[in-house]
Amino acid sequence: MPELPELEVVREVLKRRVVGQTVTAVEVVPPGGLIVVRDLTREGFEAGLTGATLTDVARRGKFLILTFDPTLYLVINPKLTGRLQLATPSERQRANTCVRLTLSGGEELRYVDQKTMGQLYLTREPADRAPIPDFAGLGPDALAVSRDEFRARLKPFRGEIKGVLIRGDFVAGIGNAYADEILWTARIHPYRKRTSLTSDELDRLYDAVRSTLLDATAKVRAQMGEAIHREPRDFMNVHLKTGQPCPRCGAPISMVGANQRITNFCRVCQPGGLIKGM
Repeated sequence: MPELPELEVVREVLKRRVVGQTVTAVEVVPPGGLIVVRDLTREGFEAGLTGATLTDVARRGKFLILTFDPTLYLVINPKLTGRLQLATPSERQRANTCVRLTLSGGEELRYVDQKTMGQLYLTREPADRAPIPDFAGLGPDALAVSRDEFRARLKPFRGEIKGVLIRGDFVAGIGNAYADEILWTARIHPYRKRTSLTSDELDRLYDAVRSTLLDATAKVRAQMGEAIHREPRDFMNVHLKTGQPCPRCGAPISMVGANQRITNFCRVCQPGGLIKGM
């Protein structure tokens, strides 16, 4: 699932490469395109975007917001497998391509989604006022929240700390993968209750959120380059590294599967749980 680091780099590339260009043609590719497209304007997805000029690309948590002139917004929630791709018209279409936007500069912006779980919302209203699920309730961006606000926003939550980190109404932009990395950096067991964390651990957690996401963004930027459909994650320390040696202590990385989510952590560096796993 693309999270803050990947989507921030995608935003940078699109802002640099395609802002100022006009959409000259739109194709909703069946069957996937018919599943992921949500036309909130009720004026026609293809008709609305054709002739519109892209003026800005923004990110809000794990959403991308493309702003067009005349006033139009394409809000993209890629969820588990959604990816954007910049391609030439002659480039072979990837499997599970759902939408193709032909741009006046000669390239196509394509949305590809293997499991068709993401959504593309077309709206005349700004994203925070449109009826887009999970958007209006988003907390502040994970890299924009202050230490004091971070602590204050944690207080209402009493559950397991990993489950809190990935809640968009707590802070926006952290998903399953980077929650594992953040907690490893902070040396906190993912199944510790929020209420059990000490003041020092809360400070370590806040510092780990910032350092992990900033470091990952720099690494994604270097490895992804202009190929925005890629999701480089070989640099991760524990996520999807089950059985491999912990980079810090050498103990094998553990894995627990719960609620259809894989959690990886180091039992030596992150003590405090009595969870059975690999």
